[in-house]
Amino acid sequence: MLSIVLFLTKIIAYQFTHSLAILTDALESIVNVLAGFIGLYSLFIAAKPRDFDHPYGHGKAEFVSAAIEGGLIVAAGVMIIYETVLNFLQENPIQKLDTGLVLIGITAVVNFIAGTLCLKIGTKNTSLALQASGKHLQIDTYSTLAIIAGLVIMLFTKLYWLDKVIALAMSGLIIYNGYKIIRSSLAGIMDEADTKLLKQFITALNENRRENWIDLHNLRVIKYGSLLHIDCHLTVPWYLNIHEAHLEIDELTNLIKKQFGDYIELFVHTDGCLPFSCTICTKTDCTVRQQPMKARLEWTLENIISNQKHRL
Repeated sequence: MLSIVLFLTKIIAYQFTHSLAILTDALESIVNVLAGFIGLYSLFIAAKPRDFDHPYGHGKAEFVSAAIEGGLIVAAGVMIIYETVLNFLQENPIQKLDTGLVLIGITAVVNFIAGTLCLKIGTKNTSLALQASGKHLQIDTYSTLAIIAGLVIMLFTKLYWLDKVIALAMSGLIIYNGYKIIRSSLAGIMDEADTKLLKQFITALNENRRENWIDLHNLRVIKYGSLLHIDCHLTVPWYLNIHEAHLEIDELTNLIKKQFGDYIELFVHTDGCLPFSCTICTKTDCTVRQQPMKARLEWTLENIISNQKHRL
């Protein structure tokens, strides 16, 4: 509803001024209206519990929503370029810039507030759809402010050709930001590694490592909406029984949930240590050690994602 009101306000501002820059801002707002409905529907789908057909839940719907929104943003940028080229051929006189400035100034303030709220809520709930909508609203605000600056210059200098320059510049910015949203959503759909998240995860493990966690490798973190699905292999002393090994997994799970919240699904495969593991094992009361410990192996992004036990 808010997007519709803002769109209509910008159309009214265009009718007053005949400014192509304001028209481009209005065309972008059409995307806000469509993206709002798509994002709302994707949140509804993503919130559904896992079922037989979707054992990992429906969180990927948010990535699809963000990809569609990014595509719409790019389409809006292309449309703006098209309208600008047409305006070169059919000149429309600009008028009543002061009225237009007031109207789109109001939309800029409202957009920024709405975008900030969406980003805050989306970050808190790790919702890509809300974050994409929030970023889009803030981008819309920045582009509107640039247009306002250009209109102010035109108002005082009467250099009305700047209207077309501003429109083309805004279209380039819009297309670029649409591409970034598409790139981010496709990364989620393709399960691209989130290096920032992995580094946070690895830091927490290194700072809270237990003696029985001899090694950890084959680490993978996959996002399903707000759910984090984590796979890894944990090397423990070979002589632990099933119950003792499971207690180590429980400790690892509790650590991760304490650091990153309850929206965690952790799958841990346990391996028994091998003789070469002794050189990196920090366990002090091991009665079957075959080699002395040489150095504690710090887990890093490079060595923890490999699918093999570590050795010096």
